[in-house]
Amino acid sequence: MIKKNILITGGFGLLGSNLYKFLNDKHYNVYILDKKKNFLNKNYQNIRKDHVFLGDYLNKNYLKRLIKQKKINIIFHTGAVTQVLEAIKNPENTYLNNINGTLNFLEIIRKIDKNIIFIYSSSDKAYGEVEKKSYKETTCMNSIFPYDVSKSCADLICQSYAKTFNLKIGILRCGNLYGPGDFNSKRLIPECIISCLRNKTFKIRSSGKLVRDYLFIDDAVNAYYFTMKILINNKKQNLRIYNVGSKYNLNVLKMINNITLHFKNNKFKSKILNNSKKEISFQKLDYSKIVRELKWSQKTSLTEGLKKTVVWYKKNKNFFV
Repeated sequence: MIKKNILITGGFGLLGSNLYKFLNDKHYNVYILDKKKNFLNKNYQNIRKDHVFLGDYLNKNYLKRLIKQKKINIIFHTGAVTQVLEAIKNPENTYLNNINGTLNFLEIIRKIDKNIIFIYSSSDKAYGEVEKKSYKETTCMNSIFPYDVSKSCADLICQSYAKTFNLKIGILRCGNLYGPGDFNSKRLIPECIISCLRNKTFKIRSSGKLVRDYLFIDDAVNAYYFTMKILINNKKQNLRIYNVGSKYNLNVLKMINNITLHFKNNKFKSKILNNSKKEISFQKLDYSKIVRELKWSQKTSLTEGLKKTVVWYKKNKNFFV
């Protein structure tokens, strides 16, 4: 069997870094593309430095050279502007990165090698605000706010390229991912854990009532791996779209309560600011399709996942405290 050459964008992020470790352990030839130079010295000593490329996927010529030079067979596009509030502050940058960046990959694949598999990291946010029921993969997208729109646009463009040009594309719409390796301290779970470590009041930007699916990173990585395998092995269907949800569908206040249970003798304090109005109030994914077609299952309980995550932050608290 010929060894696959894999490129992961956003390779220093939560999903990208855990995907790298998983695929590298399975002896795939894995390369990382990321912009974040400062992350090289943090938690990635095990990544081969000659497999790390610091560059911008908005630079189409650079991207094309990299894909050709390394003879890339599979691309996991996890790189993006991921913060909802950041997207509201700078929508132009969000649209450029999340839409144009994705389009660059699709155009390069279309022109140089249609056999390259492209797996796009979409989001539950792509659906936008829908009635309080589970989203199916066929649910119409109704996004309004910049981050959500950027994900739904790129998602639809991927579908267009798969159906129009017969590209091999996987689209995964995950809920809120968490776990070891997340240096994004502005996300709910990392920010809450860091507040506990610092013994500082945790400022809740929303009303605390926003409901989301929460999925441990190992389970998400398995979903990406299963999608890659089906695109490699099944030649009849070139487009695969899956929701990757969770049985743990909680509001912010309940999630915070679950986190603080892992800190004994901690006098945790929180303050509700309720100044984050431009966010979707309720999200829940129907993930029966990926269970049925790929035999994927959620293996990590919320208690176990949070325990592993808290342990990781305690070990790496010098980066955060």
